[in-house]
Amino acid sequence: MPEYKGAMMQFFHWHTPADGSLWRSLTEQAAELAATGITSLWLPPAYKGAEGDHDRGYGVYDLFDLGEFDQKGTVRTKYGTRDEYLQAIRAAQKAGIRVYADVVLNHKLGGDHEEEFRATPYHPDNRNEAIGELQTIRAWTHFTFPGRKGKYSALEWHWWHFNAVDVNAMAGDTQAIYLFEGKQFQDDVDREKGNFDYLMGCNLDIENPDVQKELYHWGEWYLETTGVDGFRFDAVKHVKAGFFVEWINLLRGRSGRDLFAVGEYWGGVDQLKQFIETTGGEIRLFDAGLHYRFAAAGREGKAFDLRTLFEGSLVKDHPDQAVTMVSNHDTQPLQTLESVVEPWFKPLAYALILLRQGGYPCVFATDYYGARYRGTDRDGREQEIQMASHRWVIDRFLNARRTHACGEQRDYFDDAHCVGWTRSGNAQHPGGLAVLLGNDGDGLKAMQTGSPETTYIDHTEQIGEPVVTNGEGWGEFRCRDRSVSLWLPEGEK
Repeated sequence: MPEYKGAMMQFFHWHTPADGSLWRSLTEQAAELAATGITSLWLPPAYKGAEGDHDRGYGVYDLFDLGEFDQKGTVRTKYGTRDEYLQAIRAAQKAGIRVYADVVLNHKLGGDHEEEFRATPYHPDNRNEAIGELQTIRAWTHFTFPGRKGKYSALEWHWWHFNAVDVNAMAGDTQAIYLFEGKQFQDDVDREKGNFDYLMGCNLDIENPDVQKELYHWGEWYLETTGVDGFRFDAVKHVKAGFFVEWINLLRGRSGRDLFAVGEYWGGVDQLKQFIETTGGEIRLFDAGLHYRFAAAGREGKAFDLRTLFEGSLVKDHPDQAVTMVSNHDTQPLQTLESVVEPWFKPLAYALILLRQGGYPCVFATDYYGARYRGTDRDGREQEIQMASHRWVIDRFLNARRTHACGEQRDYFDDAHCVGWTRSGNAQHPGGLAVLLGNDGDGLKAMQTGSPETTYIDHTEQIGEPVVTNGEGWGEFRCRDRSVSLWLPEGEK
């Protein structure tokens, strides 16, 4: 598996405007993003969702409709048309940026017709507990894709291609998960709620031969059609883990390309490690644990012990498997998994993922560009959210990552309120860098850079006085309260 030295960007968020402009925006911005140091982009699901041009792509309706057919009341998706999508991918790749497609393989929504069949209701919070007898139910499980008319694939989906739904049209809202007759929940999934095979909608029966054949066919078609460089798998905790390995390795073998793969798994570090073991390290994971440490550090302020920042993180023990992040579309305000990293801590967090060894960092669109949107909170109240842009400091870190974030790393995580590290650099960029951050008053720490008698300047422009290392490469570096300073050799950019 190749090592990824660059930096990824999640080029969307949950409340990206539904005006069909995202693909065009990428085409226009690709060269600029490449110049800042972005080397790969994670794009949202590009296929037609159940809510048409307002669907974010996670309410999967038709995997083969990339904004080409008149279905669900629209031709384009929320993000644009098929032609605009393909043009955006080409523009990014021409600029030297890899493109990763978001893939949802565990459920479908928006069926075209109802079907009747038999199923057993299970407790939604304990999928091992039946709460009723086998009974006839009716659900929207027949997908005919009338706008596509069999182009690219002739398969119509029926109830036997799924194993469960959570709505029975014959009974109304019964708060149950209905397991279909002759079906079972997969064993090789997360154990939350007893068994977390079922997430939402019509849950795919991954053991069904027709389902497997269709997903393999779609993968080959999608790769040939789009030419993407890898995939982000949605909600991997809900699907038999081995299937993702089989799917991606099939595409790697057929295409002769070492396609990138990363999975979304919201769980503890032990669960993430188990997934890595099960999949043989073929699929990286987003470092959920590190995100939660960042959220805690921002929330707790000076009460947080900075020496513990990497406790419970994937990057600590499996740096080559971790895709590190500060925030994403699931954690942003008003989301079900809302977990906010406070604005004051975001520059510190981005220094921690962009300027250190280990992990493949992912920059979130709203942290970079800022965002303003409205939505409903958990109590049903309408809220307006304003998220500040941290582009100025992220750009500084991205540039330093390309040039100076290399060589030996020396850590100075020896104080609860002030921690730092240095990188020794290389022949092209001697002197490396020094980073210091703190959460309780101005910080001061002696750190060894490996570069004697070298003058360092704070590239966050918070400390005006330079630092000059002694004959052994030691210098006393500073940072402001609740802030981070990046020190580079004088004359470097």
